[in-house]
Amino acid sequence: MAEIEHYTMLIDGDWTGASDGKVFDSVNPTTGKVWSQIPEATADDVNRAVKAAHRAFTAGPWASMTPTERGKCLRRLAELLADQSEELGRIESVDTGKMLKETKWQAKYIAEFFQFYAGCADKISGETLPIDKPDMFVFTKREPLGVVAAVVPWNSQLFLVAVKLGPALAAGNTVVLKASEHASAAMLAFGRLIEEAGFPPGVVNIVTGHGDPCGKVLTAHPLVARISFTGGPGAARHVLENSKNNFAEVSLELGGKSPFIVFDDANIESAVNASIAGIFGATGQSCVAGSRLYLHEDIADEFLDRMTRLAKEIRIGDPLADETQMGPLCTSGQRDTIEREIDHAISEGAEVLTGGKRPDGMDGLFFEPTILACPRQDLRIVDTELFGPVLCVQRFKTEDEVIALANDTEHGLAAGIFTRDSARSLRMANAVRAGIVWVNTYRVVSPIAEFGGVKGSGYGRESGFQAMYDYTRPKTIWMNTSDQPMANPFVMR
Repeated sequence: MAEIEHYTMLIDGDWTGASDGKVFDSVNPTTGKVWSQIPEATADDVNRAVKAAHRAFTAGPWASMTPTERGKCLRRLAELLADQSEELGRIESVDTGKMLKETKWQAKYIAEFFQFYAGCADKISGETLPIDKPDMFVFTKREPLGVVAAVVPWNSQLFLVAVKLGPALAAGNTVVLKASEHASAAMLAFGRLIEEAGFPPGVVNIVTGHGDPCGKVLTAHPLVARISFTGGPGAARHVLENSKNNFAEVSLELGGKSPFIVFDDANIESAVNASIAGIFGATGQSCVAGSRLYLHEDIADEFLDRMTRLAKEIRIGDPLADETQMGPLCTSGQRDTIEREIDHAISEGAEVLTGGKRPDGMDGLFFEPTILACPRQDLRIVDTELFGPVLCVQRFKTEDEVIALANDTEHGLAAGIFTRDSARSLRMANAVRAGIVWVNTYRVVSPIAEFGGVKGSGYGRESGFQAMYDYTRPKTIWMNTSDQPMANPFVMR
């Protein structure tokens, strides 16, 4: 029997288990067996983490560091992350089932986000105001908010840690990270780099546990000034309810059901490859998965012939193996939901073009790459985020028709548009209601570019320079430059 790994939480610079000793198991989705145990934080543990972050913000050495010094800590963190990317990627692959080729590459690229925010730390500035009063010099400065509660899901945890932690720390805040109860190990392993990078105790704390009590106590805590949440809409509603206790600023990224639109003049080979990557990359477990494919009727048959052929050739297996192209799902609950929704879609008239079931002869949480032809927009599966390798396909005739179909959703995170017509691409990018629109490409990110959703995909933006300003608030300072005494307030002139 393989030895089980035991992880601990980072609270106030100490590595610790839950105060009552409780743990929960983490299952390797490739084997279906327990491989690690994670602390199940109590309310007291969370309270201790928040108080440590507040103390570090108000009285610790972090509070007196210059922005340039904070940037040096972030730069050192970036260097350590790049050096440790292979090991962090391996841990994440074992814990989530994501491809090692992807996780180790992503961990290395994420270092660029910390490098970016390291350079931004001393670029936050206020402004002087041309005020309408004589003898007054008025200016603003940007100040950090305080303790940030960052709630991160399992599927891209190191990336989402970077886009929350980077700007929050660059702006001078302190952070309590809550890892998902599914696959927490990579974030806890990442926490070791926080110490090595020179961040003082309490500046970054990492807690693990379930929504109640861990997430509930964290997001409702009176010392929390901002909540950055990525996850599902159900949990987000609880976060909003909890925030009424502390009036914390809140940003939400809630996933999507993103339209992928291909016109008759598109480069078919490029569009097919992008669609394959957009829905079957990361086993479809991506917030921006292009899970609604809209094909112009003139190229639909050719497109689907190519795509189904490629989908059938995808090699499913151990995510640590070089030859594997798609790994397992992370949780059994995902697979159960996918199977239920596919059965329901078939009952509503959908046709399985390929996949639709568990692969024969394989243990673990595997599911075949699946393409469904959906005869109508009102099938439930068309607007249900499955978080798995399932693609819903429909056909369209006109530009106006596909705009209506693309926008007929409660989601609004991402969209893909494939056309050689530059004017059409701009019309479509403007017309589709989504926070990110990719034209003739898909699923690319950068520390320089903001991302976030509209409608049911949440609000607020992450990444980019502007993100740092979202972790600050302006303070306005008035200075009277006159040597004359202020007038008697009771003598009106």
